[in-house]
Amino acid sequence: MKRTFWIDTDTASDDAVALIMAFMNPDIDVVGISIVAGNVPLDMGVQNALYTAELCAVTPSIYAGAAKPLSRELGTAQFVHGEDGMGDIGLNLSGRTPTPGNAVSKLVEAIHVHAGHIELVTLGPLTNIALALQQDPSIAKAVKRCVVMGAVADHIGNVTPVAEFNMWVDPEAADIVLRSGMHLEFVGWDISRTEAVVTPQESAMIRSLGTERANFSVDIQRVLEKFCAEETHLNGFDLPDPIAMAYAIDTSIATEVRHWYLASETSSELTRGMVVMDTLGVMHQEPNAFVVTKASHEKFMSMLVGALQ
Repeated sequence: MKRTFWIDTDTASDDAVALIMAFMNPDIDVVGISIVAGNVPLDMGVQNALYTAELCAVTPSIYAGAAKPLSRELGTAQFVHGEDGMGDIGLNLSGRTPTPGNAVSKLVEAIHVHAGHIELVTLGPLTNIALALQQDPSIAKAVKRCVVMGAVADHIGNVTPVAEFNMWVDPEAADIVLRSGMHLEFVGWDISRTEAVVTPQESAMIRSLGTERANFSVDIQRVLEKFCAEETHLNGFDLPDPIAMAYAIDTSIATEVRHWYLASETSSELTRGMVVMDTLGVMHQEPNAFVVTKASHEKFMSMLVGALQ
């Protein structure tokens, strides 16, 4: 029997690759995709997701969701992924129409239809998920698991010294999700920085696969590659959302997972969006999330290549 996935995404260059991994997996049924503003403004995220689905010759339901965080102005990552979020390589990213309906209501509906089976994979800020929980708190217990690309277990951030971008965009949403009682599994940017960096050699190997999907997946990282060289000092480009998706599909990609109490910082300017992880248990709170702390680069690359062949 196929597994039931719902994907929430702020579709930019790494999200697109994560979507391909889900679309091309014969064991996964993507019953819906909700778009959230984050990497790029909402409309752009919608177009990028629709373009990626078209490339894979699939027609999932793709719904427009929250256009801004719960209580803050939107800060995008276009300086990381390009103005269009897809590396500014001249793709035709306009004119496609999302599925009618509100992403948040459709998510709540899908969770009830597939209660106990649905697996949620979030690749952007948690705004849509928080809105869904506010609309119907009972969905927290109906979701089988929610895999979150976000936060950093080593507390080394990529948008501030301690905060990861998705959590920084909407820390209040992260707070609601962390308090919800949902089964949460975090794959942070620290895992991407250590285990999901695609080196120039690996990038050339992907290109040599010769498929449209493979070329697309490398080409759209053009702006990201420059950012990684100049800002995050990585040897190649890293793929946070694809490694989170890889883990969602096959947990054996993780070689170490911890169970900790996590809390989102919402009131400090200095540490806004930091997801504080109580690694020693000094707060004496019940753990509310599983956190991937180590993963296999080899297994990740093998899954990535499998999806792009």
